[in-house]
Amino acid sequence: MTNAGASDARDRDEAGRARNARPRDGLGRPLPYDAEGVPRQPEGVLRAPDETVAQAQALLVAGRPFHAHEVFEDAWKSGPEDERALWRGLAQLAVGLTHAARGNAAGGARLLRRGADAVEEWEKERGEDRPYGLDLPGLTRWARELAGRVEHASAPVDARTEAPRLGP
Repeated sequence: MTNAGASDARDRDEAGRARNARPRDGLGRPLPYDAEGVPRQPEGVLRAPDETVAQAQALLVAGRPFHAHEVFEDAWKSGPEDERALWRGLAQLAVGLTHAARGNAAGGARLLRRGADAVEEWEKERGEDRPYGLDLPGLTRWARELAGRVEHASAPVDARTEAPRLGP
């Protein structure tokens, strides 16, 4: 049984797709409608790869890994087929840091390792360890080391101080 009026109350974008219009904090958690959140990343933006890396790095440094994940997700969904696994892996790293910063140790560690595996596999298949200036070996090491620490942490990590350096 469905509630016929339930879909009418949902937040929707200009195209009529369901979108949560609640403001979000720096880690992407929804806030009450009347709260002031951080600016949201627009979805579906086509960026050049270098622009993707620069924007994601700025968001990571600002302690906003959830928003960096959205930037990587745009590249994953709109980029060339042979690069999608790379961008998806980078998005997983950013969302892994998000979960770790929210206090979800198990989810954070799992996503950090999944992202590290994806990035490492892409690097091995392509033989490229620095596409677009990205330090893939360094990111893989960072993610695995953080995953190990997060599993044994008694408190959330600080997203700003734990943010990776994407390039050299």
